[in-house]
Amino acid sequence: MRKDYDFAKSKKNPYVKALKKQLTIRLDGQTIDYFRELAGKTGMPYQSLMNLYLRDCAEHHRKLNMKWGP
Repeated sequence: MRKDYDFAKSKKNPYVKALKKQLTIRLDGQTIDYFRELAGKTGMPYQSLMNLYLRDCAEHHRKLNMKWGP
């Protein structure tokens, strides 16, 4: 490894906006189990599947339809 590096001609990372951010989130066991099972069928990591699902919801402006009570 060199002692000195010249970064005078370096460029900013053009993909910096696409980088993922770490987040701590609490999910119930059934949700995690669902995505892990789906991951086993697709061969994709379950966290990636969750990210794709949430991204799809955000891109399509999906709204959650919840009913409280009877």
